[in-house]
Amino acid sequence: MDRFQEMSSFVAVVDAGSFTGAVETLRLSKAAVSRAVEALEQRIGVRLLHRTTRRLSLTEEGRVFYQRARDILEAVEDVETEASSRT
Repeated sequence: MDRFQEMSSFVAVVDAGSFTGAVETLRLSKAAVSRAVEALEQRIGVRLLHRTTRRLSLTEEGRVFYQRARDILEAVEDVETEASSRT
């Protein structure tokens, strides 16, 4: 799976507070979002989210990863906006 998609999915889940909320933002299936977050956790070897049937919360590692990932995604958006505004 694409690292960018994994990171985007994780950030969307945290921002929305749920996988269901992230689905609406990303316009992907719940299964695809869940697979992306699970693939990310497996690839880096760290649990980022505590999941229960009623609640999602970040692990300490998840908090750090979330902030850095959010910064990266914002930087990508900024550079795309800058590039497209030059044409």
